[in-house]
Amino acid sequence: MVRNALAAAVLSALLSGPVLAQEASPPPPPPPPADWRAVLPSELLVIDTSKGRILVELAAELAPAHVERIKLLAARGFYDNLAWHRVIDWFIAQTGDPLGTGDGQSWYPDLKGEFTFRRGPDMAFTPVAAPTGALIGFVRSVPVQTQPDDLMAGTADKKVHGWGLYCPGVAGMARDEGNDTANSQFFLMRQSYPALDKRYTVWGRVVSGLDVVRALKASPNPDGIVTEPDRMTRVRLAADLPQAERPAVQMMNTTSAAFRALVEQARQAKGADFSVCDIDIPAQVTPGA
Repeated sequence: MVRNALAAAVLSALLSGPVLAQEASPPPPPPPPADWRAVLPSELLVIDTSKGRILVELAAELAPAHVERIKLLAARGFYDNLAWHRVIDWFIAQTGDPLGTGDGQSWYPDLKGEFTFRRGPDMAFTPVAAPTGALIGFVRSVPVQTQPDDLMAGTADKKVHGWGLYCPGVAGMARDEGNDTANSQFFLMRQSYPALDKRYTVWGRVVSGLDVVRALKASPNPDGIVTEPDRMTRVRLAADLPQAERPAVQMMNTTSAAFRALVEQARQAKGADFSVCDIDIPAQVTPGA
């Protein structure tokens, strides 16, 4: 690919009669706190678009330089009003070009590719499958594949290789033909596309708004270039928004029993076709203004 290239409901009953009105049923208990984790405002990218809001959890564990670049450009308003210039149905929605042609970029230097990362015993990782010689699971919300833990003892840094998997909602960095040419353009996956794995840097995943990603105007042409495209109206870290405007996100904790039950349900439903991409991690979103 080139550059062209739950919220939990609260049940209440308002009783209108005087003294003899029937007592309301109590609301259901909230889920155990251990079942959920908060996405830090400093790791939540808020992308407002002409079709609605997209929330992306950043994953600096996988790609620190790319996450730093996204944060920098968002803070400077670089992405505001830029077009989703390349959108291909069943594939990607791409943006981040100030020219809107696929040829533009920011004024900062290109980035070195971060196609893989090193995973140590201290990195939070939840496996959901163990094919021969590998582990597949999640680093927070991002699906990854990695070498097994038992190989850590034999490496100099006591870590093993891992890489992000291009499931729906995964955020990747666009680039030119060279590996180290990513700059400001990025794409969000509308569907799975494993051919991108280890070839394009994964820097996060959509945790709310995948329906918006899929609603962005797509091109009928092979190159995916969109005429009269949808746009990003504002892109900021949640931490940089006024408190009253700041969305809050709780994700199901992948270490919880609730998540293990979710994985087993997906495994039973898909059988031999089960994939990590079949797992949608539930999110509870408080929108903000």
